[in-house]
Amino acid sequence: MGFACSFRVELPRTRSLYHLDMAPLCYYPLCMNIIRRTLDIDADTDARLREMASERGQEVAAVLAEAVALLDSVVDIAGPDIAEDRRRLDAFNRTRAAVPLDDVKDWVASWGSANERPRPAPRKIG
Repeated sequence: MGFACSFRVELPRTRSLYHLDMAPLCYYPLCMNIIRRTLDIDADTDARLREMASERGQEVAAVLAEAVALLDSVVDIAGPDIAEDRRRLDAFNRTRAAVPLDDVKDWVASWGSANERPRPAPRKIG
């Protein structure tokens, strides 16, 4: 997969007195040590970053900093628990018990309705 464009963002170095927890997020890049990076991204991503920055009145670097902070808050950096995945796969291979996806979809679709369905139970499949 090729990349269609590059951009370089450089903000001035500053020794700001803003407190990080008090400054609006749009000033966050001005409060940190700036490191110049060159990123190769596709044209659609570049257009979306620029659009988001424009909508917020921010630099692209600030949008990227917010995106990384958000990703960091919701993604487990330690990675998946492979041992747990293996244990569950081994249990399935032994019992062949599982909940079919359509049963789960029907259950979730019923949430909040007058006819809410009970949680589906695993059954032997395959």
